[in-house]
Amino acid sequence: MPAHADSFRLSTRGKGTYEITEACQRIIASSGIRTGTATIFVQHTSCSLVIYENADPSARTDLHSFFDHLVPEDTPYFVHTHEGPDDMPSHLRMALTRTSEVIPVMNGRLALGTWQGIFLFEHRRAPHTRSIVISVVGE
Repeated sequence: MPAHADSFRLSTRGKGTYEITEACQRIIASSGIRTGTATIFVQHTSCSLVIYENADPSARTDLHSFFDHLVPEDTPYFVHTHEGPDDMPSHLRMALTRTSEVIPVMNGRLALGTWQGIFLFEHRRAPHTRSIVISVVGE
């Protein structure tokens, strides 16, 4: 069974969601695989991946607000704070979401729904450069 792997880097401007659907699709297209699965993986512990609505940005605004409320910064009982008040919350937010997504590939394209996009969910306030690895298997 053919397999293909590639990666790309994404520079973030700090906390928020960054759509990576098209960058992932370019790698799928270059793989030559028409039917199979793609695994998309982010190599970090303070950001994550989410498949989320990509039509209305207010849905992502609500996602950001929800996670800020769910895991607030400056929580007094956090011990792992040597990299700043957003360090431990970023790790917890990553653990509550995912570092990888597996998506079917059909006709050489990611089989996402109409309003679905793949987003890197940056949990740190400072800009970072993130590495995303994609593995495609199929025929």
